[in-house]
Amino acid sequence: MHSNKSSVGTDVKSFITANMQVRPVPHIPELSLYKAHPGSGLWRIVDPEHDNPPYWAYHWAGGAVLARHILDQPETVRGMRVLDLGSGSGVVGIAAAKAGASEVIAADTDANAIAATKLNARINGVRVKTILADLTIGDPPRVDLIAIGDLFYNELLARKVTEFLRRCADAGIEVLVGDPGRTYLPRSHLRLVAQYHVSDFADGAQVKPSSVFSFESRSEINID
Repeated sequence: MHSNKSSVGTDVKSFITANMQVRPVPHIPELSLYKAHPGSGLWRIVDPEHDNPPYWAYHWAGGAVLARHILDQPETVRGMRVLDLGSGSGVVGIAAAKAGASEVIAADTDANAIAATKLNARINGVRVKTILADLTIGDPPRVDLIAIGDLFYNELLARKVTEFLRRCADAGIEVLVGDPGRTYLPRSHLRLVAQYHVSDFADGAQVKPSSVFSFESRSEINID
């Protein structure tokens, strides 16, 4: 088990419920999440020397487009064991649970994101198992489908995630990626499945076309 306290000693769950607002997700009105606002004071639970930036507190296009697709096409996950890798707020995993996945696991390396995912799952009335760990350094997990929203914004992270997904695809695990076209998206591995217009915090909540891809193994990795 891991502590609910941040590295700066604040109880994260209590902080989130006291200082963030539950709001419907833009373009996904079926779901509501705790969201940061200008008065949230996120700096009180984030240690810049040890913690990840609070990506989990905002709406990103990659997670939104994948959640929208899963809710529109529930057969994508129905009856499956689903891993939401790099879960952030948990929006993708929560959508999968709503759509009828038999089991949902949300994994992230940020303890604050894990705390937020638990709270967000609760307010949406679904069950999501959480794991605080970097699963990309291990063997393929025992799941049917891996869902990834917006993990290709950093070159080193993108290479590590791509290699992990290659191993998972080779093991017969289905992989779906949601992304608005970040710089390090491994396009040579991807097949377009669907496209939606969703808002993206990275562009000031601007609505933009974002895509859902199926990840397919290739003999070589080529991240342009």
